Amino acid sequence: MADLEITTTHRVMIAKLNRPDKKNALSEEMLNSLKSALDMANNDPGIGCFVITGAGDAFCSGGDLGRRANDGVASVPTPLERKMRLQKVTHQVAFAVEQFEKPLIAAVNGVAVGAGMDLALGCDIRLASRSARFSMGYIRVGLIPGNGGCYFLPRLVGTARALEWMWTGDFISSEEALDHGVVTHVHDDAVFWDQAMVLAEKIANGPPVQIRDIKKITYQSLKTDLKTSLDSVSAHMAVVQSTDDYKEAIQAFKEKRPAIFKGQ
Repeated sequence: MADLEITTTHRVMIAKLNRPDKKNALSEEMLNSLKSALDMANNDPGIGCFVITGAGDAFCSGGDLGRRANDGVASVPTPLERKMRLQKVTHQVAFAVEQFEKPLIAAVNGVAVGAGMDLALGCDIRLASRSARFSMGYIRVGLIPGNGGCYFLPRLVGTARALEWMWTGDFISSEEALDHGVVTHVHDDAVFWDQAMVLAEKIANGPPVQIRDIKKITYQSLKTDLKTSLDSVSAHMAVVQSTDDYKEAIQAFKEKRPAIFKGQ
């Protein structure tokens, strides 16, 4: 059984973290497969949205602490080896997420702890089941957030609250996560996956060029001034108004029917 299960439903690619007996703790195989899947989906015109979720009753419990505990004294890596392993494996997923041009959704179906919460934070949108819980968790095992938490969390909830959550490792309920903007929707467990797919497919069926441009401009705007952002918008607007999908959207609006987009 693969540590990461990849399936496709219509225009949505789904990556399921698949180590339910370990609460989907991250393995090297899982991370390498996730990076490959993101790269593949990014270049596949048939994919309009990517969803990450977990098997069983957990999203992801973080790094595999059992693997670390089983390291023998003679096999303890040097500080440089630890740094390189983090950068060459785990961080490659963070970079793949950053470079992913299409909508990326975390469907958090259970606990998301440590690196698992970091993975969810790196996505564009996070949805949570009612039973989902979040914790930065690293501090509880004597570590620091190693997979983007220090970068993503303050941008979502502000510096003070992010530091509190990272310093305490306290668990946050799905409702608290909703209140603080960590997730955009909370759904009852029984209907959670169906509701997640409704949103994913709705987004995936939008005009691909416009969807990517919205994501690109939004993230660029967080790092620049208004004048620069609007200048970029004007250039992108000129391009999207020349596409067949723009013409199709206008025609569908006039005819009061769903538009059919082709990414052209």
